[in-house]
Amino acid sequence: MKKVIVTTTINAPTKAIRLFDAMADWELIVIGDLKTPSDYRLERGLYVDPDTQAKYDRALSDAIGWNSIQRRNIGMLMAHDMGAEIIALVDDDNVPMPGWGQELLVGKEVEANYYQTALPVFDPVGATNHSELWHRGYPLQLLPKRDYTTKSRRRVKVDVQADFWNGDPDIDAICRMEHAPNCTFDDACFPIASNKPAPFNSQNTFLSREALQEYFLFPHIGRMDDIWGGYYLQAKGFSVLFNKASVYQERNIHDLVVDMRKEYLGYENNLRLVEALASEPEAIVGFLPGNAVWAFNLYKRHFGRGKVEADHSQSPATLPKATSHRGSARKSGAALAALKKSA
Repeated sequence: MKKVIVTTTINAPTKAIRLFDAMADWELIVIGDLKTPSDYRLERGLYVDPDTQAKYDRALSDAIGWNSIQRRNIGMLMAHDMGAEIIALVDDDNVPMPGWGQELLVGKEVEANYYQTALPVFDPVGATNHSELWHRGYPLQLLPKRDYTTKSRRRVKVDVQADFWNGDPDIDAICRMEHAPNCTFDDACFPIASNKPAPFNSQNTFLSREALQEYFLFPHIGRMDDIWGGYYLQAKGFSVLFNKASVYQERNIHDLVVDMRKEYLGYENNLRLVEALASEPEAIVGFLPGNAVWAFNLYKRHFGRGKVEADHSQSPATLPKATSHRGSARKSGAALAALKKSA
């Protein structure tokens, strides 16, 4: 079975990258950016510099833009081209713990702690020993309503395996400013699944080859890129299982106020998005700026798949762009209303 790790970086090889690069049973693709050191080198893995990315698919490269973590999409496509059956998405600050990548559940049916909720979204972090926290992308309006009392053991099929992260976990900026956590998640809480969609990210996450064809890190929407991609994937019928922590996150330096601004689109729209996706997965186009939809269609060309439902008679240069989070939200609401009216 071919297994490929994909990440992006603007740094020299980190401790995490060196450890991933040394894993003999995995191949590694590191996607560079304009800020990545020009002398970047790996011992075993493949480093893809900006020029090579542009030559691979110039239209998609231009649509994603530079200085963007969403360039990871290009690495995902390259992993698919290599014949990867399992694709692991990591960040360059996710230091793998001993045994990382050995407990692979993707494609299997496994017994999990199964939570049933009447809410439209499930928060996996709240089901752990750190119940005071919540996953990035979980609708803030639902925080006081989270309920984990309806729990059973159930066998579930795994399309996506989202492993947790000890240390500084993937929570939103508001949660991080309030709690400043340093976590050790209890292995006994896992694996976790639910009857409702849940936010998952693109760090320490394993996807099946089939799931990759519907998963996309949407550019031009800030820190909702992987979150909305995950919600869309689940709306298309793919299932996610959360497993015990297998990395320690030594989080790169972030300005939390900047992070919060990049998450605002989600604070305002996550709940409405999930509710819309429950009845129509392609409703996501009503929440995205046009250049993000354009980029997604360019990505889907690589799989010979149909387009998401949107008008692309315009060129990329003339497609509408998100000028501000609040402006994008107003446009998204109008677009979604038009989509529903035409349905």
